[in-house]
Amino acid sequence: MSNTQEIDTVAGLSVKAFLVTTIGILLFGIYVGILIYGENSLTVLNQLKEKKQGLIEEGKALKDENKRLQKKYFELKQLEPKE
Repeated sequence: MSNTQEIDTVAGLSVKAFLVTTIGILLFGIYVGILIYGENSLTVLNQLKEKKQGLIEEGKALKDENKRLQKKYFELKQLEPKE
């Protein structure tokens, strides 16, 4: 009789409890994997933050270039003869 009790238990748990625990751990692992690597994940968030910073820097560079070109334009416009 103790032999059948040993077969019905795995790691001190019943087979049913062991299976439920194993399935729960697997589902939790899948959930964590989706959080880290999924479509709405932390890696995507970090990539978007980096892209945002790059766009902000590009905007500043374009504003500086625009200032320089406007200054040049107005300098050239003043050199033209008035009609």
